[in-house]
Amino acid sequence: MIPIFESILPIFLIVLLGVVLRRTPFIDQSVWPGLETLGYYLFFPFLLFLTLAKADYSGIELGTVAAVSLLAVAVMTVLLIALHPLARASGMSDASYTTLFQTSSRWNGFVALAIAEKLTGDSGMVLVALVLALIVIPLNFINVIMLVWYGTGGRSMATLVKRIAGNPLILGCVAGIAVNALSIDIYPPLEYSVDLIARASLGLGMLLVGAGLKLTDALRPGPAVLTPVALKLIVFPIIMVGLAAGFGLGGETVLILGLCAAVPTAMNGYLLARQMGGDAPLYAAVTTVQTAASFLTIPAVMWGAGLVAAAQAAGG
Repeated sequence: MIPIFESILPIFLIVLLGVVLRRTPFIDQSVWPGLETLGYYLFFPFLLFLTLAKADYSGIELGTVAAVSLLAVAVMTVLLIALHPLARASGMSDASYTTLFQTSSRWNGFVALAIAEKLTGDSGMVLVALVLALIVIPLNFINVIMLVWYGTGGRSMATLVKRIAGNPLILGCVAGIAVNALSIDIYPPLEYSVDLIARASLGLGMLLVGAGLKLTDALRPGPAVLTPVALKLIVFPIIMVGLAAGFGLGGETVLILGLCAAVPTAMNGYLLARQMGGDAPLYAAVTTVQTAASFLTIPAVMWGAGLVAAAQAAGG
């Protein structure tokens, strides 16, 4: 447990640095939206592209990992849709329900990649990037549909298609997979340029996570905040690890799949909520509580996934 916690601690120290920097008076606060835009449209897509383009999948059970990842998303989606009548009965608005849906299903690739790099090195990062490539498209598709259907923005089907097709994370993953599948050699100076940008993405991503947290919103969380915290940090990892074990996966693969499900929700969903009629303030509060709680839940999930992996090995 201690090695897992020590692997995660540097990530959260950078997140806390982001919290401090956001509240430091000598830093122009207008810089943060620009950094968020750069991270979302440039740094993180470049990291995903290069990781997937250079990845060696020879040791990964691609078909099984894909089945587990997509099935976990499907199970979580069905569960969240089934909760809609209960949410409405409790007095939750449809706009707030879209935030419950987003914060329970989305996951922060910045955090997962950074922890995987520290915990297992390049092999873990490749697997995280692969899972992200597999589920970022269906997750974005599902969440945008929920915002179109239940949000207050009244967006059209054309907007839905445009947001999915133009998602930079999707484009980065697709490009990286295509380069890898076609065995295209990237011109070395160009590859090094992309690599220099990609290296900045993890640290910047952690700072932006911290800068985006709203601590005052999370001091007295109610059911609307605590429900997606439990669903995302506890229920989703149980589903993912359970399916991984059921499909016969083991070792590092189970650990990384558990990690992908256990990290807090993605910050870009906040922008989507704000633009498409979701409950953005609730999104910020949920993200804050999830990030704080994940200090404890991620090591617990990794420990549990390790026990599952050990049992799989003993049984094999």
